Amino acid sequence: MRVLRDRNVRLYLTGVVISGFGTSALWLASGVWVKDLTGSDGLAALCLLAMWAPTLAGPALGTLADRVRRKPLLIGTNLLLAAVLLTLFTVDSPGRLWLLYAVLFVYGAAGVVHDAAESALVAMAVPTPLLGAFNGLRMTATEGMKLVAPLAGAGLYAAYGGPSVACLDAATFVLATGVYAGLRVREEKTTPTLGDWRAQTAEGARFLWAHARLRPLVLAGGTTMLCAGIGGTLIYAVVDGLGHSPAYTGVLYAVQGVGSVAVGLLSGPALRRLGGRRFAACGIALLAVAVALRAVRSDPVALACSAASGAGLPCVLIAAMTAVQRETPDALLGRAAATANTLMFTPNVLGLAAGALLVELTDYRILLLVLGAGLLATATALFQSSASADRTASRSPSDANPA
Repeated sequence: MRVLRDRNVRLYLTGVVISGFGTSALWLASGVWVKDLTGSDGLAALCLLAMWAPTLAGPALGTLADRVRRKPLLIGTNLLLAAVLLTLFTVDSPGRLWLLYAVLFVYGAAGVVHDAAESALVAMAVPTPLLGAFNGLRMTATEGMKLVAPLAGAGLYAAYGGPSVACLDAATFVLATGVYAGLRVREEKTTPTLGDWRAQTAEGARFLWAHARLRPLVLAGGTTMLCAGIGGTLIYAVVDGLGHSPAYTGVLYAVQGVGSVAVGLLSGPALRRLGGRRFAACGIALLAVAVALRAVRSDPVALACSAASGAGLPCVLIAAMTAVQRETPDALLGRAAATANTLMFTPNVLGLAAGALLVELTDYRILLLVLGAGLLATATALFQSSASADRTASRSPSDANPA
C-alpha cells in the first residue's frame, strides 16, 4: 500500500496493465491467425520467434534510451506500435503473412526499446526504496494479464477475426500513452551523442561484467531462464505422464501464473529483509525443488510444483532488474537494462530449442532431475557470493564520519 500511494507508481502500473492486456491478447491470436490461414504449425510458431528475435539486439537497441529523453521515447514508441498494428487490417490471405511477421518483428524491437526506456525512467520517477516493490507489482500486473488476456483475445478473434485483436492492441497502446504522459519526472535536456554506436553499446555490457554485485545476479538469471526454457518443453511429457490430455497444460499454466502474481506482491518486503542475492537464491532453490518433483506422477504434486515454479522463477528477474536500476548511473541505465534483459531472456529461447530436441532423446523424468540439480547449484553459488560479499563488507573499515 505504501508503494501504491506514490502517484508515478500508480500511473506506471496502470500503463503496464493496459498495454500488457493488448500484448498478451495479440501473442495468442497471431499464432491462431497464421494457423487458420495456412494450416501450418511451423509457420504459426514463427510468430513467437519474430517477437523474440529482436531481444538478441537488446544492447544496441537499448543504447537509444541513453541518447534521447526517456519519457518522449516511451510515448513515441507506444504511438508507433499503435500505428503499425493498424496495417494488419490488410492481412487476409497467406500471401500477406509477410506483413504480419514484419509487424511482429517491429513489435519486438520496439518492445526492447520501450523496456529499456521504462527501466531508466522508473529509476528516476520511483523513489529508490520503492523500486523492489514496484518491480514486484509490475511482475504481478504482467502475469495477471497473462491469465485473462489470451482468453479475451481468443474470444475476440473467434468473433471478429485477427484485425479486431490488432485494433484492440493498438487502442491499448494509445491509452497507455495517455497514462505515461501524466508521469511527473524531470529529465534534463539531452544533446544527441555522435560517438561510435558500437562503442557506446559495449559500455553497458562492460559495466555489468565489472560490477561485483550485478554480475552474479544477471548470470544467475540467465542460467535460471535457460533451465526454465528446457523445462518448459517438458510440460506436455509431464501431462502425458499424469494421464491427461494436452489441454491440462492450461490448468498447470494458470496455477503457475497465480504463483507469479503472489510472489510479485511479496517481493518488496522480501527484498528488504533478505537482500537481492538471497531473495534470488531462495527463489531459484524453490524452483529447483519444484522442477525436480515434477518427475513424480501425481496430480496434487504437479499442481503444487506449478505454483512453486511460478513463485520461484520471477525472484531472480525482479532482484536483478531492481539491482540494475539502483546500481547503474543514469547515463548508462538504458544500455545496462537492455543488456541485462538480453543476457537473462535469450537463454530461455535457447533452452526451448534444446529442450525440444532433448525430450525426444531422453526420459523427461531424468531431464527434470538434472535441471533441478543445475538450478540448485545456481542457487548455492548465489548464496555463497552473497555470504562472501557480507564477509568483505564486515572486514571493510567504516567510512562513517565521526562528526
